Amino acid sequence: MSKRFSAAGFPFARYGGSCPRWVVHTAFAQPGSVQVQVAELPDGAAYLCFARAEARSATRWGEPRPMHVVAMGCALAHAGEVTYADGLDLERAKVGIGLSCRLCERPDCRSRAFPPLEHRLSLDPLTAGATPYRFETRRG
Repeated sequence: MSKRFSAAGFPFARYGGSCPRWVVHTAFAQPGSVQVQVAELPDGAAYLCFARAEARSATRWGEPRPMHVVAMGCALAHAGEVTYADGLDLERAKVGIGLSCRLCERPDCRSRAFPPLEHRLSLDPLTAGATPYRFETRRG
């Protein structure tokens, strides 16, 4: 992120990358079109997020075109005031995201890029699973 403004209380990761399930990342797959997501954080807070990727012109032949994403959003309580929420079932459209993989508590995330910092990895060479990292959840 080059600039970030959190007027709605949406928390951004200070270090490392943001959650790969957040709409900002899926926007890169379809430049020029607006991608919409209802993002739900582990604490239950939900936001209407929308993002659009734009490819800029390359400055020299053979150089990749720079790609930029602009993302915006609001607390779900205000989604009815935003056009991008039209036609969405706001409750059923929720996608669970975390701040970043290293801080995320979701054990079933198939998009996880890194193991969580606060949990011990559960290593069993005889067991395969759909998620890249299995870890022990906190007791309590």
